[in-house]
Amino acid sequence: MRTNENRADRTGGIKYVVAPDSFKESLSASEVAQTISEAILSVNPNASIVKVPMADGGEGTVEALVEAAQGTLHAAEVTGPRGERIRAVYGRIKQAVDGEADQDTAVLEAAALFGLSQIPANERDPYLATSRGMGELIVHLLDEGIRSFIIGLGGSGTNDGGMGLLAALGVRFKDAEGEPLAGYGRDLFEIASVDAAPIDARLKECRILVASDVQNPLCGKDGASEVYGPQKGATSEQVRALDQELARYAGLLEKAMGIVFQNHPGAGAAGGAGFALLLAGAQLMPGAELIGSAANLPAKLVDADWVITGEGKSDNQTLFGKLPVYVARLAQSAGARSLLISGSLGPQSEQLNSEFTACFSCVPRPMPLSDCLEQARDNLYHTTINVVRLADGFGGGSQR
Repeated sequence: MRTNENRADRTGGIKYVVAPDSFKESLSASEVAQTISEAILSVNPNASIVKVPMADGGEGTVEALVEAAQGTLHAAEVTGPRGERIRAVYGRIKQAVDGEADQDTAVLEAAALFGLSQIPANERDPYLATSRGMGELIVHLLDEGIRSFIIGLGGSGTNDGGMGLLAALGVRFKDAEGEPLAGYGRDLFEIASVDAAPIDARLKECRILVASDVQNPLCGKDGASEVYGPQKGATSEQVRALDQELARYAGLLEKAMGIVFQNHPGAGAAGGAGFALLLAGAQLMPGAELIGSAANLPAKLVDADWVITGEGKSDNQTLFGKLPVYVARLAQSAGARSLLISGSLGPQSEQLNSEFTACFSCVPRPMPLSDCLEQARDNLYHTTINVVRLADGFGGGSQR
């Protein structure tokens, strides 16, 4: 382990690594990292700061990874979650693949292609939603020569089992009259035949890594419909019907392709898009771990004195594999102290002290949620100032 003296002798002062998640509904991960960094410098202008905005596969994954890997943002027109045409943002980064030279890697997220936030609350109906846009974007990128993908599956608004995604990739779904089906939730009920032979052959040349912390299978009491269907607008009757039809759909696909994935952990992610991507050859990985590795976070933690992370709300559930704990454990391995600064601290948050040197809430006083969201940046800035004044009093140092 590096000593206190080794760190303190480094020119440029104390080294902070700022690696937060987004504060949902208020600040993106990039905005959180920038605000924390500005607060640090207001206290200690000589501090060395490395910003690594993070994500776990949900909304903000593209932006966070592109910034951390110094990539570029792009947009393409695809089918949106309700069939409308949208301009979906995606990223391109350079990344080493299988130990070889860096190659172009595309970064996609379900939230930008068929996200729940894209569908007004009073219009949410999984029968009318599709994942087709993701398949269209993958084909577009294949046409441009991309063979490496990172795909985040959080924040989806669909429950089509990835049928739309697979249809865009070439799988042929037909109804009883031989008419093609586009791949909306309602189309699950009409499938009479599946032909997987026309699926895009270029997928066999690809490395597809999927960031998702969801472990649900496709069907059953823990499946996509039962667990996530209601938040996407499904009635109790629709939940039961969708679960039944997803099982039938999966059986037809697995028979056609000769592989079985519907019970694989994560197959139920993004309304079953995880299942579709597994069939297409993808590898599902814990979101924070995948994004952290792609952003080269472990290397950026070398010689860090303090690591600051955070999220919108932290409680005892944060201990179950959420991003801040992943960051804290990497910090511990690097011999650095970790600080958690979140929008709020919830029930049993004292349990977080087992992972962090200290935990802080940004909310300075009792206030309505709307005020918390509106004042998130100012609250984060002023809280960080107080935290850094304390941290600088400790200076650089070994882990807790």
